[in-house]
Amino acid sequence: MKKAKQTIELLAPARDYDTARAAVDYGADALYMGGPRFGARYAAGNSIDDLARAVEYAHRYGVRVHCTLNTIIYDEELREAERTAREVIAAGVDALIVQDLAFRRMDLPPVELHASTQMCNMNPEWVRFLGECGFSRVILERALTRAEIQAIRAATAVELECFVHGAICVGHSGRCMLSRTMSSRSGNRGECSQPCRLTYDLKSGDGRKLIAGKHLLSVRDLDLSSHIGQMIDDGICSFKVEGRLKDISYIKNVVAYYRRRIDEELAVRPQFCRSSVGESIPDFTPDPAKSFTRGESSYMYEGKRAGVASFDTPKAVGEYLGRVARADAKTFTLDRSVDLAPGDGLCFISDGALTGTNVNQVDARRVTPNKMEGITRGAEVYRNFDQRFRLALDRSRTRRVIPTSAKVRFDEDGVVLQYIDCEGYTGEARLTESLDVASNLERMEQTLREQMARSGDTIFRVDHVQIEGEVRFVPLSKLGVLRREALDRLNEERLQLRPEHNYAQENRAAQLPEVKLDGHWNVVNRLSEQFYRDHGATHIERGLDAQSDLHGERVLLSSYCLRRELGECLREGSKLRDPLYIEHGAFRYRLEFDCKRCQMNLIYEE
Repeated sequence: MKKAKQTIELLAPARDYDTARAAVDYGADALYMGGPRFGARYAAGNSIDDLARAVEYAHRYGVRVHCTLNTIIYDEELREAERTAREVIAAGVDALIVQDLAFRRMDLPPVELHASTQMCNMNPEWVRFLGECGFSRVILERALTRAEIQAIRAATAVELECFVHGAICVGHSGRCMLSRTMSSRSGNRGECSQPCRLTYDLKSGDGRKLIAGKHLLSVRDLDLSSHIGQMIDDGICSFKVEGRLKDISYIKNVVAYYRRRIDEELAVRPQFCRSSVGESIPDFTPDPAKSFTRGESSYMYEGKRAGVASFDTPKAVGEYLGRVARADAKTFTLDRSVDLAPGDGLCFISDGALTGTNVNQVDARRVTPNKMEGITRGAEVYRNFDQRFRLALDRSRTRRVIPTSAKVRFDEDGVVLQYIDCEGYTGEARLTESLDVASNLERMEQTLREQMARSGDTIFRVDHVQIEGEVRFVPLSKLGVLRREALDRLNEERLQLRPEHNYAQENRAAQLPEVKLDGHWNVVNRLSEQFYRDHGATHIERGLDAQSDLHGERVLLSSYCLRRELGECLREGSKLRDPLYIEHGAFRYRLEFDCKRCQMNLIYEE
């Protein structure tokens, strides 16, 4: 028996129906969207009707739709959460992405459950446990190294999904309470206030200010596009783009870029194939540097090392252009040739300060900006808005098409028109009547080929037309009706398609890797508590997110280390041995360094 190919998936974010459709058109194999409630991006919720519309559009291409219900849930919300889950399943979604284990105790209709990265999926024992407990897929924490991913893959057969592009949570997902210390907003409830992007002062234990007003917890965005091949070889099946709050231009550009990168890697790995069908050929050259980015980084993938922080700004600086070679009162000159145009947006970093302006005029390397504030010799120059590229995105009308062949078959009863797509699905229409022999055989054959090759605004592209039997004369008007009827039937056939599902059953005998669960596990309802006790938990503390006072608690766990970024690693002989604190206004956090695990934690102080 021929071994089935392993499928590889490009998973794209979708804020709403329009961005979902764009993600499909530009090459996504799967989408993840928020439901009406309980999604970790509160501002990216969708109605059941919009989810159903996205499912209908996506499924014609074999594109899956995953719904995010990945916040923690309180007891009084359990009934509504179950009702929401049942509604989105009825709308046709292919998987639920969940954080709260209460969903494993709701007796839901058959649906794939994916373990959200909010579960802090970082070690082989935990990931293996989730697979044993009926999760079809586990979404890994962004802070893992390649070696750690390989160790997880070796420990379990469960599907593994990885983020490859976009914003990074500096804290381990699901283990960060920083937002809750500054406000009532919680990242575990979909309303993170992003305190990691604020400015902080770094102070020593005796009160000395070591660094003032820097974005000490802000890190660059993730870009693992150059590692796609490695990750396929290491057993990753789904490559996830962050960005459910991003606009449609970001979706078009970044999805098109990763579609090309993944296809390049699949082309040299015949044992793998993409998980959906259809070809998307963008009418622009994708470049993720021209969409929202805080600067690229592989974060921890290549090992824990310095260079991932973005101390000067948490904003999108865009693509690096060069440095200011000369500046006068009204113009500046770049140190290299760059294709700039009036209307482009620029930002400058000089002495740690960020300023921005627009381009008014360009003469070779000499640029006349709207204002010269902050533009000095030696300043780094970035373009955060490329007007021509943005216009190309806005005008882009890329269609995703399914390769199809056509057949015209004449027989004694008349003629049959048939379309067969690349997966073998068919749509046909028959004209049953006596047809005269064509007086001009060559012209009739040409007409048949031309008409059958026309697919209009359907999702099909006709690549080949075959004619069988003795060619007869078919009136053009009837030919057009038959053609549209056959294409409609093929489309209806694809509308009925449902992607294959990997439903998994819970092994009630599976044992938790840890039996004592502290508040960081965020158990806040009776169903999730029952799940953990069923699997061996002997002690469960109330989740930190449900506690009103977090003083003295560890409110951020991170593989990011401020000492490492500053060149003051304790394991490398740092002379800075003082206790360290970061402060933002009245908020003060003690830095705790776990050198054995190579992690940094924040303790909320008075």
